[in-house]
Amino acid sequence: MTGFRNFILRGNLVEIAVAFIIALSFAAVVTSFVAWLTSLMPDSASEIFSSGEPFGAFLNAVVAFVLLATVVYFFVVVPYTKAKEKFFPSPEPGTPEDIKLLQEIRDLLAAQPGSTPPSA
Repeated sequence: MTGFRNFILRGNLVEIAVAFIIALSFAAVVTSFVAWLTSLMPDSASEIFSSGEPFGAFLNAVVAFVLLATVVYFFVVVPYTKAKEKFFPSPEPGTPEDIKLLQEIRDLLAAQPGSTPPSA
């Protein structure tokens, strides 16, 4: 079970799923916007692209997109971020311990008599 948890939380699986959901919803917004714009064309051109009440469909798609994005954010992104931080905390800011140790070794070697100062 630990391996599965690591797979879900470490990979980009959740980010890809969220992007896919948002992209599908945004596609509906773009489609309805194009339908609305084409309905504003002269009658000869708008007959080709007509699909009922395009502006109402566009507003419906925008509202659906905003609601879907809100639900995805609060029910997928926020819990995922909290779980990821709980199981895989970000490293503390500052110099990592291995770099500090290497710097100490460098300084000790440079402090020895007869040694040449290290070049950066």
